[in-house]
Amino acid sequence: MSLLSRANWIPRVARTRIAPSGCAVDRMTAREHLTRWMRAAFATLFLLLSAGLPMSAHAASSGIANLPAVQPAMDCAAVAALDLNGVTDGTVTITSATVLPAGTVVGMSALPAAVCDVKGTIGPGASLFELQLPTQGWTQRYLQTGCGGLCGNLSINAPMASTCVPVTDGQIAMAATDMGHEGENDGSWALSPQAKIDFAYRAEHATAQVAKAIINKFYARPAKYAYFDGCSDGGREALMEAQRYPDDFDGIAAGAPANDLIVQNTIHHGWAAAVNIDPKTGNYILLASKLPLIHQAVLNACDGLDGVVDGVINVPQACHFDPSSMLCKTGQDPSTCLSSAEADVVRAIHDGAVDANGTHLEQQISREWGSELDWTLFIPTTAAGPSGAINFILPFLQYLDYFNGTNTTATLSSLKFTIDYFMKIMPVSSYLSATDPDLSAFARHGGKLILWQGLADQHITPQGSIEYYEQMKSVMGDAKVDQFAKFYLFPGVAHCGGGTGPNTFDIVTPVMAWVESNATPGSIIASIVNSSGQTTRTRPVFPYPEVARYTGSGSTDDASNFVAAPGSRDSNVSLHWPGEWLYSPGYESWCTTQGSQLVCKGGNGWSSYHKGQISLDDSFGLAGNNH
Repeated sequence: MSLLSRANWIPRVARTRIAPSGCAVDRMTAREHLTRWMRAAFATLFLLLSAGLPMSAHAASSGIANLPAVQPAMDCAAVAALDLNGVTDGTVTITSATVLPAGTVVGMSALPAAVCDVKGTIGPGASLFELQLPTQGWTQRYLQTGCGGLCGNLSINAPMASTCVPVTDGQIAMAATDMGHEGENDGSWALSPQAKIDFAYRAEHATAQVAKAIINKFYARPAKYAYFDGCSDGGREALMEAQRYPDDFDGIAAGAPANDLIVQNTIHHGWAAAVNIDPKTGNYILLASKLPLIHQAVLNACDGLDGVVDGVINVPQACHFDPSSMLCKTGQDPSTCLSSAEADVVRAIHDGAVDANGTHLEQQISREWGSELDWTLFIPTTAAGPSGAINFILPFLQYLDYFNGTNTTATLSSLKFTIDYFMKIMPVSSYLSATDPDLSAFARHGGKLILWQGLADQHITPQGSIEYYEQMKSVMGDAKVDQFAKFYLFPGVAHCGGGTGPNTFDIVTPVMAWVESNATPGSIIASIVNSSGQTTRTRPVFPYPEVARYTGSGSTDDASNFVAAPGSRDSNVSLHWPGEWLYSPGYESWCTTQGSQLVCKGGNGWSSYHKGQISLDDSFGLAGNNH
């Protein structure tokens, strides 16, 4: 059961829900039945205690507060006439306010309850927003949902909350923004400097300000709790909120964040395409038809390393698969093996981008072993191509790698895997990236953060999230981070959902429970749900660095038969690389518009780190007052 995300970087997003664990029943004696029942009961108790939930009927179901419902204090149509001057730093215009009855299809789902649907714009650019206000039974919560890819559309979609009762029952006010532009996801919208600022960080903040103001007037009281849920670029937006606007939200769910945006959509995706092109013929070397073969070889080598053979690489860091083990032998059918060139491509895609001297231009391990089936994202079906990675690369090469100016004729061949090129494009990260690990202000506000990612993510390396979380602890200290942030890595889960592992889970309810009843998240139960809606497997996922370990008895498809085991980051994978400075406090710049120019100030982390090391090139729009 899955929902297709409207985010254009997210090919598929699993519908999220917490499903009950099931126990296989076979021929057993009464004593055996009792023994199994007791073991399941104790396992359930363990999971509840590990989640930090008080032992009450309400907490056992969700852990969120039982807030009284509030009715509107004004008619929906009257919202259109509200005076919102001064709410944010731009002019707010409400363009419509209409009641949508329960069952109305909005986006990709039907409304569970009637809402007052409010649409409007926020100046000085062209940011659109949509706010849905329950007309009955609002339980004093607000949820803002992120937008994936380059956005450019209004989509209130919270897939990581689909078992969160206030969301599924239509008791929560929800909003979203188009991030400052509509469509034009070739990147040409970035010709507007205001659109760049809105996309980078302003649109989500301004939307939060406006939505909260409308809520306060519509119900004659403010929202008691405010939350944010986003994945991919929505995950970057989530972290941008925690870093730049720490008072906007009480709880944040940040999934698979595209927080190192320039590296990910220039170097990271560019490498996966470029390394697969034969320089002599211009043809693609590795084709999609070989991916199932490669994936099976990886499973054969590493599936059982965690003690369970289940088609999922539970701990990719323990897998040291060698693609040369698949080299064709004399007379072997080439469809059953790899050529030397194909094996080199597989290794390069896994290891990540390097320059001619072997210096990594992104985090080591670009795609984890076990993610191969979803490499169709960038591995073409025919030698003529093209690679799907082009759709992510060109908007940046042509429009977004510059503070000002463009290179509209840029192609994949314009991308150079050199330290010099890397340094030229990195300054733009000062306003587009969300990698500052110092969330002290968010913690002081009382905010709670759950950071999560699938270990089989084909889009964004999990190593980026690992580096961000490790740096949070380095900067703030383990004890402080543990008080407000948890990090989860889901084995076998692809980008924002899907994949071969248990990919059905709820992130937002644990965030709410942590904020509202101080229920510290422990294990999150992830499920595999088949096309008939039946749960076929459940697994616990524990806060990083812990991993799930099979107890040795009972079904391996039952979460109750797994416990937490110590885990650690792979010590053989270094987090040192030329872009590591981004994962430190102080790199951010703040931008304004001067005519047709984007002017950014601050970003001291950049200037102090690189002073005297490179020459800023005017052709990249980096010189002068942009730093």
